[in-house]
Amino acid sequence: MKSKNDLDAVIAKAVRNRDARERDYRAQSLKIHPWVCGRCGREFTRKNLHELTVHHRDHNHDNNPPDGSNWENLCLYCHDNEHARYVDAVPGIESQKSSEVTHKALAGLADLLKKEK
Repeated sequence: MKSKNDLDAVIAKAVRNRDARERDYRAQSLKIHPWVCGRCGREFTRKNLHELTVHHRDHNHDNNPPDGSNWENLCLYCHDNEHARYVDAVPGIESQKSSEVTHKALAGLADLLKKEK
């Protein structure tokens, strides 16, 4: 079993590698593509460029072709929305969701309407 220091070193290395990889493809994407969100059309300047992210169209962060064909610049909000839609569309995920209704929004409405009459 590895010690806590060994695990910390592995995690730190993985984070450094991920950050370096992201800087590389993000910088390339910002050179290739306009500084505009590909979904909502919001334009970015140097002042707010940190809010523009690079989305991998095939959701594979290791697929970084130099022509940028797998990248799409998205604002933070559209990027989050894209990933939420992807998770919702994963086959088989429906079986894990509960179809049981736990809240009845209009449960007391009939009683309120009877009292008013």
